[in-house]
Amino acid sequence: MPQSLDIDLRTVWRFRKAGGRELDLTLFALLDAIEQSGKLTVAARAAGMSHRHAWNLIEKWADFFGAPVVTIERGRGTQLIPLGAKLLWAGKRAQARLEPELENLAAELASSLNGAAGASVPVLRIHASHDFSLVKLREFASQTRSMSIELRYRGSAEALASLRRGTCELAGFHVTDGPRGRRAAIRYAGALGPAIHRLVWVATRVQGLIIAAGNPKSITSVADLAQTGLRFINRQRDSGTRILLDELLGEAGIDPSRIEGYENEEHTHAAVAAHVAGGLADAGLGIGAAAAQFQLGFVPLATERYFFAAHKDVLERREAKVLISLLRGDAFRDAVSALHGVRTHRTGEITLVEKTPPWDDLL
Repeated sequence: MPQSLDIDLRTVWRFRKAGGRELDLTLFALLDAIEQSGKLTVAARAAGMSHRHAWNLIEKWADFFGAPVVTIERGRGTQLIPLGAKLLWAGKRAQARLEPELENLAAELASSLNGAAGASVPVLRIHASHDFSLVKLREFASQTRSMSIELRYRGSAEALASLRRGTCELAGFHVTDGPRGRRAAIRYAGALGPAIHRLVWVATRVQGLIIAAGNPKSITSVADLAQTGLRFINRQRDSGTRILLDELLGEAGIDPSRIEGYENEEHTHAAVAAHVAGGLADAGLGIGAAAAQFQLGFVPLATERYFFAAHKDVLERREAKVLISLLRGDAFRDAVSALHGVRTHRTGEITLVEKTPPWDDLL
């Protein structure tokens, strides 16, 4: 029997003058490494290329733009100048915005092709709210030959609705600790049947305000989002993060109409952070790992637990047991623990819905 296919879709950048030219995407990796290290030799090694190739790449694109993208000074190393910094940010923003959609499309194509080819590897369909731990989980799953993951990003409520419809085997969603979590649990309870569903603990994470480095707008709470001239970037409707924001605004007595940008939406934490990093917004609500990825400031507001919900029979299948084993493994726990603001509390543990807070006294 044929092995299952794994599809990776990537963007292609084309800058056009007379004749046009296609951007070598390794330039983004090189610029990112330069920003991190400040040394071309170190950056070239990190980007997997020779020093000569790195220099030729920089020279080629400086010639195309008619302006340098980096500056090299004795004693100061290699630094990005405004054009290089804006180019790097454009690449990061495009990746943050497009990557989830490309991953969803790749999952659909892989599922279709694997079915047509009669691939022998079992597939777990996961619809889930965006979280960096899922990226790590898929990386580990791709290294096994006993199962594969078809991951599609959905808001928490939408993911649970998919589970109820039977269009996925696992639904990833998050619930805030404390009274806010109880209110969210009431919304989610309709999709969870205590007799047929189980919860799998994935991680504990921190949600908060993603802000510019140095906090130039002096943002310390959601009440500050209503200040004049402050631009906000929101998450999509029905996402768990949007639900949390509305809870926090209600508690603070803030009418959403007072917040500039409340109606502007992104679909992942990374896209929100990229928006702030690019100067298109002053704040957005997201997880600490996204703020750290873009070297931004972060105001923690709430701790959340991230779960998979699944039918109890699904968890008895071989591929689900492989997934649980990955969750419980030291390698996955170490990778997730390295993410800013994420802990592997009870990771891989399977619990009854009605025995898990905040459902323990609701169901």
